Amino acid sequence: MSDRTIKIQFVSPDTQLGEAMRATLVSARRVDLSVLCLDVESAAEQPKALEGDVLVIDMDANRRAQLIALQKIMTSLGGRTPVIVLTDGFDDAVGRWFLQIRITDFLKKPVRPEDVLGACLKALVPDGATATRSAQTFSFVQAAGGVGNTTIAIEAALQILQTAEVDRRSTCLIDLDFHTDACAAFLDIEPRLDLKEIGTMGERLDPQLLQVLLAHHSSGLDLLAASGLNGEICGLERSAVIQILEVASSCFANLVIDLPRTWQPWTDDVLVGSDRIYIVTDMTVPGLRCGRKLASRIAQRLPSAPAPQVIVNRFEPRVLFGSGLRRNDVERALEGCFAGGVANNYPVVREAIDRGVPLETVKAGNNVSADLKRILFARAS
Repeated sequence: MSDRTIKIQFVSPDTQLGEAMRATLVSARRVDLSVLCLDVESAAEQPKALEGDVLVIDMDANRRAQLIALQKIMTSLGGRTPVIVLTDGFDDAVGRWFLQIRITDFLKKPVRPEDVLGACLKALVPDGATATRSAQTFSFVQAAGGVGNTTIAIEAALQILQTAEVDRRSTCLIDLDFHTDACAAFLDIEPRLDLKEIGTMGERLDPQLLQVLLAHHSSGLDLLAASGLNGEICGLERSAVIQILEVASSCFANLVIDLPRTWQPWTDDVLVGSDRIYIVTDMTVPGLRCGRKLASRIAQRLPSAPAPQVIVNRFEPRVLFGSGLRRNDVERALEGCFAGGVANNYPVVREAIDRGVPLETVKAGNNVSADLKRILFARAS
């Protein structure tokens, strides 16, 4: 961290808490604390007063009006300032919502002023950058077994890596199926994530340790994956998975997540924190039904998450007068959530997996890569 003074803006209707913060931090070097004695609803009406390097907001997360006011503040800040929330308590739904609106950190009261200062400093210093969740996150979920979810996730990560224009390591592929190491196997590299090393709660993971646990592919893609547990029970808590994604998000511009088919206690958190959700299925009637059903369930279960889109892998629409499904059959079956089809090119995909190389290395301009590129970057065109 530089020697400049850090300005902390503290918003709270609790005058005693404000004075305790002021009394504790008055002796802190290079820290300028400004206390705004307002509730979050009043503060939301005065956005120009919320200036600082870090904004700390004391609020009641059980009051809907205060949650709405917090969202208004986050929108006005536009991700420019880390925001830390202090609250008496909240349920899992509110915690997921905090992640969705890009809250940097949240602490449960009562808290010590020293802990608040520590959270503020942590928000400003991971790898020299702010700790806001800046990474664009793409999550891939399989509608059924054997639909090629891992192949699609890997190729998506490589496509994003090739098009990213950033001044830091841009893209990390994260394999959250801890019972297999399919991503590492497909890329022919050794997984390096030691689940015991980070702790069951994820308390040991920080940006420095993350760099040690990354595996690096020759393409420039970074992979965070563990060796398959081979039937062992995964001891990671939900908080550990959230910590993995938070730290990775502070270090990379893009995260591509390969999710396991079986729903985990943390799957909802991952999806709510994603910018895009892709469900991968195949071009069969049961596959299309499974894809549509899963998309509907995610949309109903997680209304604050982005609307899931379905990628139909091994897409082979029938020609006129031929047998099989046509494109309009697929679109009708998926009822508006059809992201696009990815061509069936088994020889190219098989060779790429066997050699552990990108599809473009096997065949430049192949139709699988071209189809996936259209899906991923259609919004930007």
